[in-house]
Amino acid sequence: IDQEILSTLVENNALKELRAVREGPSWALEGRIGTIWLPVRSRREEKRLWRSLTAVERFCTAAGVKQLLVEL
Repeated sequence: IDQEILSTLVENNALKELRAVREGPSWALEGRIGTIWLPVRSRREEKRLWRSLTAVERFCTAAGVKQLLVEL
């Protein structure tokens, strides 16, 4: 899921679930479309990583995400 399209998917209820998962010392986001979990990516990276869960929360708030599942 391209991070620029994430807001559109959230607004149109096409993205029902979003979860934050650990990737070593960092965090990644994955969105579920249908039965498949897809990583949130940036233009340069296959998988966008954040250094803290607080940074993930700020990104999700800006994208309009209302609920976030966190997997430790």
